[in-house]
Amino acid sequence: MDKLQWITNKITDLPTLVHRVNGWRTLGKQMVFTNGVFDILHRGHIDYLAKAASLGNILIVGVNSDASVKRLKGNERPINSQDDRTFHLASLLCVDAVCVFEDDTPQKLIENLSPNILAKGGDYTVETIVGAEFVLKNGGKVEVIPFVKGYSTTSFIERIRS
Repeated sequence: MDKLQWITNKITDLPTLVHRVNGWRTLGKQMVFTNGVFDILHRGHIDYLAKAASLGNILIVGVNSDASVKRLKGNERPINSQDDRTFHLASLLCVDAVCVFEDDTPQKLIENLSPNILAKGGDYTVETIVGAEFVLKNGGKVEVIPFVKGYSTTSFIERIRS
């Protein structure tokens, strides 16, 4: 398999991802799930994703669709399309699978995948993380990973505009 195919094979739809997760689960792999917009990939994202990946064996990243980002962040976002954002994420060694979700939250995706570990960034608490209740109820764990200070997509966009 060439390197480009290795990247694009990580980007998948939900039915295919559920099939892969079931296979990983039979192998005893611990699945970590995280999600976000990941509009302009920066050092803070990479640090966060590497730390999330270290919590288990497989890192699955849910990515907000373009329509979802517009509803959540306004018509000027996303800067990068969902195809570009998923490609960037899939190119990272620490990421094993990437799946776009259309809803404003990843709740349905989390319920379909039932990850062992749900990870989110430091601006959340366990009580405010979408899907935390489901993961905990099903015997999983929820981890909050501290942010790297000084890295924010919004602040990058503001610096570019000024």
